[in-house]
Amino acid sequence: MEFTVWGIITALVVGLIIGALGRLVVPGRQNMPIWMHMLIGVGAALLGTVLARAMGIATETAGIDWTELLVQVVLAAIAVALVAGVGRRRGVTHR
Repeated sequence: MEFTVWGIITALVVGLIIGALGRLVVPGRQNMPIWMHMLIGVGAALLGTVLARAMGIATETAGIDWTELLVQVVLAAIAVALVAGVGRRRGVTHR
């Protein structure tokens, strides 16, 4: 695997999109910075690809692999919910 500038930029853009889709799936408000969504999105995209290939549902297609994308978005939604839930518990309590 060769890392190129375009490959890294593409991974960041895809991570941002996956993170945003994961955020949209989770109900309620998440007080998280955009870099956290990007980080979660990149991690979910990488882990989702590995899981999809391990389960045999990732295929080499000329276009978008929708099942792999679904796995990535579900992982991102779970991660956003976990991180937002942890941040909410540590936040300021209102009386």
